[in-house]
Amino acid sequence: MKPGPLKALGDIIQLAYFPTDFDAALSYWIETMGVGPFFILNDVRLGDMKYRGQPTDAVFSMAIGYWGDIQIELIKTDSDAPSLYSGDYAVRDRLHHVCIFVDDIQAARAACAQAGAEVIVEGKVGDDGEVIYVDPGQGPGHVIEFLQPVSGSEGLFAMMREAARNWDGTDPVRVLQ
Repeated sequence: MKPGPLKALGDIIQLAYFPTDFDAALSYWIETMGVGPFFILNDVRLGDMKYRGQPTDAVFSMAIGYWGDIQIELIKTDSDAPSLYSGDYAVRDRLHHVCIFVDDIQAARAACAQAGAEVIVEGKVGDDGEVIYVDPGQGPGHVIEFLQPVSGSEGLFAMMREAARNWDGTDPVRVLQ
């Protein structure tokens, strides 16, 4: 049997959760698991965002902390607009999706099409970044995010990862402007 095309796109760099109680989840990851510090990004909007092919203006917030080289992302929706955080795909309190960084979003789209994966969400990230969230066939809870990061975000993620390396528990939640 020949392996499918999706793993060849890259390694998982993030585990994402959509908790019912965002603050309690943040406390759990910090106090029980020891992950932190978490960096909060509020009022995130994707450019030209589409949910299942239809334009949407969904708004969400996220907290990102590093456990070694893996991001732990906690998501909170800030709008009622159709999105991955409403309807069938709004699975809560368990793994919501994983993320893979890619250099070429078009190559990721082609591999997803080859695998028969449905694009659930797509949008622009900054001036030159792009993201797609796909269902490769197992439904909610099995979504994969393919992110071609916006230029310059490497420094932001490196700063977050470095902050976690020798974190002593101080300043566990930091809001980014």
